Amino acid sequence: MKKISIFAVALAAMTFAACGGNKSANTEEQAPEKSFEQEQVEAKIKLELDSLSAELGRLDKVPFLQEGENGLQLTEEEKQVKPDYLLSPSVAENATTLAEKYRALAALCVDKQIASMYDMPTDEYEAAISKLAADIDDPSFKEIDNVANIHETSQKLYDAMNANGRINYFWQMVAGSLIEEFYVASQNSDKFVTVFDDESAAAITFRIVLLNEATTRLASYDPEFETVAKVAEALEPLDAITVDQLKAQLEETKEKVAETRNELIK
Repeated sequence: MKKISIFAVALAAMTFAACGGNKSANTEEQAPEKSFEQEQVEAKIKLELDSLSAELGRLDKVPFLQEGENGLQLTEEEKQVKPDYLLSPSVAENATTLAEKYRALAALCVDKQIASMYDMPTDEYEAAISKLAADIDDPSFKEIDNVANIHETSQKLYDAMNANGRINYFWQMVAGSLIEEFYVASQNSDKFVTVFDDESAAAITFRIVLLNEATTRLASYDPEFETVAKVAEALEPLDAITVDQLKAQLEETKEKVAETRNELIK
């Protein structure tokens, strides 16, 4: 998956979500004991995330990435046109509930990373992320070196949030991260499709279908998971068996992904 880097569908976020485990209590209320059926659905979600990550990892590197001193980086040609679709750091000011703050923090971390790769200023992103982290006041963040790099420390953060009774909010960050990366990918779909063939298009969209089914089922058991399910639902049209179908379906999902982004990150 590293070969595709930041613009791939579920780049860091799939790894971020795949680190998941059983949910526990949040800071205000003890979660009820889960049924065997719910545990089975959660296990299936982790399995499908791992499988999707593996399929993405088999794709070739997209043309606008190259090896650099610090690993993969954008080509100079790609850097010439700066993205105009990233979130404004000011979205941090619009987040009022705790769940909204977690989602905004995760999404802004994605955009800060993208802005950095394009050699764009990141000071405002860093300030917004720091403010959200201070407002959230999650002791789990002390376990990682830099809140802005949460995607690179997902397992460590998951363990800390689980221990601190914040695991419900981990899934809010997954939702914020996923929808922002899906949105960025939808703005660049013509570039990504070049690394697909019919076999990979069918394999990857099949995994997305299975993931969508599983997250929808889990939302019926656990209302806290509905936010993540909304992201999966935005990708429901993806069930291609050819590259041509994938191109058409990516265009079909573009508007729904944008709507879901606006709903989750206001």
